[in-house]
Amino acid sequence: MTGEPTVTEEAVASLRGTADPRLRELLTGLIRHLHAFARETGLTQEEWERAIGFLTATGQACTDTRQEFILLSDVLGLSMLVETINERQGPGATESTVLGPFHMTESPVRELGATIDLVGDGEPCVVSGRVLSPDGGPLPGAKVDVWQADGHGFYDVQRPDVQPPGNGRGLFTADAEGRFWFRTCVPSPYPIPTDGPVGDLLRATGRHPYRPAHIHFIASAAGHTPVTTHIFVAGSEYLDSDAVFAVKPSLVQDFQEIDDPSRAGEFGVGNPFRHARFDLVLERA
Repeated sequence: MTGEPTVTEEAVASLRGTADPRLRELLTGLIRHLHAFARETGLTQEEWERAIGFLTATGQACTDTRQEFILLSDVLGLSMLVETINERQGPGATESTVLGPFHMTESPVRELGATIDLVGDGEPCVVSGRVLSPDGGPLPGAKVDVWQADGHGFYDVQRPDVQPPGNGRGLFTADAEGRFWFRTCVPSPYPIPTDGPVGDLLRATGRHPYRPAHIHFIASAAGHTPVTTHIFVAGSEYLDSDAVFAVKPSLVQDFQEIDDPSRAGEFGVGNPFRHARFDLVLERA
């Protein structure tokens, strides 16, 4: 017969036949912590049912282009915690941060120097840098996957009637010197989606939904550990209160204003324009 004092141990004991030891370890910890939470807070039946309803609605909000569970993990700080626990970058390597909920579609392959801004209604910007090993050596042929919101703070999957598929996205291959560069628009701060259960949670807790302006990157190269990161626009709003807790000082970059027609012509952008330079340093695998 199971009672409140013994149910935790009985639930843990039920895992004894789990063949995968790591799975058994994770489920054991999950059961113990969940049961301790219920006891500590005096969880009521009504609260438990509301929680089940919330998680059900979170799953129902997920689509091919929207991951509400990642969004929930982000706003609870769990995504950033897991990223930090698993971060293995050595001295000088680029710090990682959260993937976010919008890496849901494959970035189109683009040539170096191409634009990812297919709409053209934002402030012109050039992003350039190199993909390097920890000793500063270039990583030729490294892959640089980038994605960002447009100048109004929306991703292509959020406004398919306004933005063509692949807007704000690109997959680039670094040259023989590890260099990459592309044209885009300066991103703007934006609210994470609030029309689902996560938005209800933010409103219930009096939290704002905004993220500072940023561009996402995943850089990878043979023999090296890939890094998932952002660059944040220096001076952007919400750098100190990112809704998903993802800002790291080393990732805040100056988007310098350039007023030079000759340089604008070299990059193929209007003048004046903004230029961000950011090297991606990958740890050896």
